[in-house]
Amino acid sequence: MIQKNSNSFFIILILALSSCVSSPPEKPDNICEIFQEKRNWYKAAIKSEKRWKLPPSVLMAFIHQESSFQAKIKPERTKLLGVIPWRRPSSSVGYSQALKNTWQDYKDETGNSRASRTNFSDSADFVGWYASKGFYQGFSSTDARSLYLAYHEGYGGFKKKTYRKKQWLIRVADRVQARSDMYQKQYWGCAKELKKKRFFFF
Repeated sequence: MIQKNSNSFFIILILALSSCVSSPPEKPDNICEIFQEKRNWYKAAIKSEKRWKLPPSVLMAFIHQESSFQAKIKPERTKLLGVIPWRRPSSSVGYSQALKNTWQDYKDETGNSRASRTNFSDSADFVGWYASKGFYQGFSSTDARSLYLAYHEGYGGFKKKTYRKKQWLIRVADRVQARSDMYQKQYWGCAKELKKKRFFFF
């Protein structure tokens, strides 16, 4: 009986911790507050930066735009006859809203076969991986606007300038750039303090 109760306790504890980890940050408009609250997110962002050279400010601006930091978010279902819930418009899921096929490409290319789109660390690595493909084509790592347009349209679509027919997308990309700039200014003020605490992750 004691063993069963002990096991039940640990299961409940794990579920509770998982729930806390996947919840959006309390102050999504401040990258310092986000990283103070979500230490593992900071660790994931730094790891992605070291591997793919994408600044945390750009990474976090992308994820904010794509999912508002919600782990399991999916596109809303379309409505059949305007009433009946029907298919989703795309296969995107999770923090990065990566499409199923693109996510598979990421797993195949990086060898991260167990990667999950609802895992923040995997999603951060995915965004860095995708952005890094643009660096070889002359994209600046701080040009969040262009990187986001390519993220949405694909690098082939960006080259063809398909976004020019989507004014709504251009406005979104402008917002991503503005948020990235805001995050970067905030990050300059807390980067040293965050770095001092990097060894205290659990």
